[in-house]
Amino acid sequence: MRPAKPAVIVISSLVTRGSVGGRGAVFALERLGFPVWFVPTVWLPWHPGHGRATRVVTPEAEFAALIDDLIGAKWLGEVGAVLTGYFGAPTQVAAAARLIAAVRAASPAATYLCDPVIGDRRADGSGGLYVPETTADAIRDRLIGSCDIATPNGFELGWLTGRDVASSGEAIKAARALGPATTIVTSAPAMMTNAAATLLVTAEDALQAEHPLVGSAPHGTGDLFAALFLAHRLDGAPAAKALERATASVFDMIARSVRTGSDELLVAAEQDVLEHSMAQVTLRHISAPRRPPKPGGL
Repeated sequence: MRPAKPAVIVISSLVTRGSVGGRGAVFALERLGFPVWFVPTVWLPWHPGHGRATRVVTPEAEFAALIDDLIGAKWLGEVGAVLTGYFGAPTQVAAAARLIAAVRAASPAATYLCDPVIGDRRADGSGGLYVPETTADAIRDRLIGSCDIATPNGFELGWLTGRDVASSGEAIKAARALGPATTIVTSAPAMMTNAAATLLVTAEDALQAEHPLVGSAPHGTGDLFAALFLAHRLDGAPAAKALERATASVFDMIARSVRTGSDELLVAAEQDVLEHSMAQVTLRHISAPRRPPKPGGL
């Protein structure tokens, strides 16, 4: 029998229709065999990009009480990781930080991945923050500094660090300034023409995964990538292999969904690619590893 996998707490949005936010992340993690504790931060009928949508945010007191229940749960030791995504209010961020601390107290080796879902910048230059600045500030100040892995997109990395990220070199410097041991920049500057890039940065190295750009990609690709990368790392895959597998699966999922004309990622219909994808991505090291200077010279 396979050893039991650790539970993962997912704190993110819930949509009735579609696969963005927590819907996609929870499905992917469960498809790969991880029990999931799902804490919705906000409930919407669909992604706001499809049109105006009612936004129901869990009231502050009720959200805090639910978090307190989880902190005191007798099963807390089952949790081996936490993934946070979209937050509906800054007070939710503070409550999530308490839960993360409790998980680490119960399981010091637990992994925390923060997907700072705060905004985006489109190719035409439009976009920006799509959460209140107080919520974005709370994620930066309360969560980014304590996470093991951060997965911002290019706009989010620039906003969180106050730096330009127009080139790969700038993105690497900003990622290292952000703080986490591993920062993965989705929608990073690509080196190939008509390509999408995902950049993994540590203090020692930077590795970029690229694949052909697929036009009209549905929403939710960042949520899906974060869940898949976390799952592969929890399964013991090295960071480079986790990057390659997660990127290939997301690329495959986008291509298959677009091919059918779907306006959502078809995570259920095409779920086999979450576990294993034949899609090809290009991996390259784009900066020399950082090494301490040799004694007596450079």
